[in-house]
Amino acid sequence: MFLLYEYDIFWAFLIISSVIPILAFLFSGILAPISKGPEKLSSYESGIEPMGDAWLQFRIRYYMFALVFVVFDVETVFLYPWAMSFDVLGVSVFIEAFIFVLILIVGLVYAWRKGALEWS
Repeated sequence: MFLLYEYDIFWAFLIISSVIPILAFLFSGILAPISKGPEKLSSYESGIEPMGDAWLQFRIRYYMFALVFVVFDVETVFLYPWAMSFDVLGVSVFIEAFIFVLILIVGLVYAWRKGALEWS
């Protein structure tokens, strides 16, 4: 039978974890100084007056490099639990992980051939 009182700790945690950020935003909105002058609305770059327009176009290569990094970073997150329980899982899971790594290698070779790993 589904008993709600078994989930009291969960509901308390959910309510508290929802109320704390809401209160933080409310208090910061009430206590923060409000000053909208020309200095507040100007662009700021490390304490130096910005030179030129604030809207610059970046080359797509930087974004592609970041996406390739994220894909292979997430791949390690998926492989870590498999590696920790390798002795328990068996041969079928080894074959699945091997296919997963092969797909990632194919993706790496494709990105390499397309030049997505070249920084300059």
